[in-house]
Amino acid sequence: MNNEKKVKHTYQFTPDYAVAPGETLAEVLETLSMTLKECATRCGLTEQSMIRIIKGLQPITYETADRLEMVTGVPARMWNTLELQYQEQRRKIKQKKSYEQSIDWLHGIPTKELIVRGMIDASASKADMVGESLRFYGVASVDAWKDVWMDPKVAARRSDCFETNIGAASAWIRIGELQAQDIVCAPYNTDSFKAVLKEIRELTTSEPVQFLPKMKELCASCGVALVLVKEMKKVPWNGASKWLSPSKAMILVSLRGKAEDLFWFSFFHEAYHILHGEKKRLYIAEERSTDRQEQEADRFAANILIPEVYNKTISQIVSREEVLAMAKQLGVSPGIVAGRYHHLTGNWSYFKDLTRSFDWDTIM
Repeated sequence: MNNEKKVKHTYQFTPDYAVAPGETLAEVLETLSMTLKECATRCGLTEQSMIRIIKGLQPITYETADRLEMVTGVPARMWNTLELQYQEQRRKIKQKKSYEQSIDWLHGIPTKELIVRGMIDASASKADMVGESLRFYGVASVDAWKDVWMDPKVAARRSDCFETNIGAASAWIRIGELQAQDIVCAPYNTDSFKAVLKEIRELTTSEPVQFLPKMKELCASCGVALVLVKEMKKVPWNGASKWLSPSKAMILVSLRGKAEDLFWFSFFHEAYHILHGEKKRLYIAEERSTDRQEQEADRFAANILIPEVYNKTISQIVSREEVLAMAKQLGVSPGIVAGRYHHLTGNWSYFKDLTRSFDWDTIM
């Protein structure tokens, strides 16, 4: 099942002005044939205070609302409601003006893709779209977004792609975060996660409909939320990982490339970062990375799937039957053995039929 969903969008009218409750008060006083001065006297307020209330320059407090009820007969709850609506609308107008000044920020955010995926609602104006996008990221302003995603100590991630396509990259990761937040996990336990990885390796011979729910369950049992998010344009990543809290980690995997050996390699690569990485860093799996920790994660993933000692034997395989026999001996999918053969020999066309292709219609 494709994880994108179509959504029907409606547009609500939001006025760009706010009506002060003082206007209603002025109408009530006119109906009562009562002057501002008389109303102020009856309420125990100064005439200047009453003028400011009428003009919307002074709020109607709960105490003032009670006094107005006594003087005008209009319930205090109505004055309180009018004041609340007025102040809320003023905040919305101020907020929208702030959004209008941030429209240029939208150019780097894949809003169309996020709408298609049902992550944000379509909006009638670009200013409203700024607000929708900020809500998606869980931040209150563009400056706050920059603090989260552009701080070089936290967000650069040693990734050229991240720095050049930060909008698309951050959106992909954010979708993962939102999905991971919905997964209930036990507190993280390193020993439990190490043991679980051995169980997950045994699942490589199963079909996606069988292994994926089990993988998620096993990971969650030791504090790791496993999520799959469809790849985005300009984001050539197979996986990422980060800590959502001191006791909960996230492993994010895409199906980029579709080959089963790449999927399993990406998962175990990210598992290494959970076991050995820094808790304040977001790790991103990029091909041919020169980062030391990424290279260590590559070695960990390769060895957990197929120990290095088997590389020479695998590189000398000459038949399909030998691939199947090696897979059975190792207890992994034939596609993983075929993938290792490809990387060792460069003969990418050999044994391709033994490598399963995972796509969103079959794996979800």
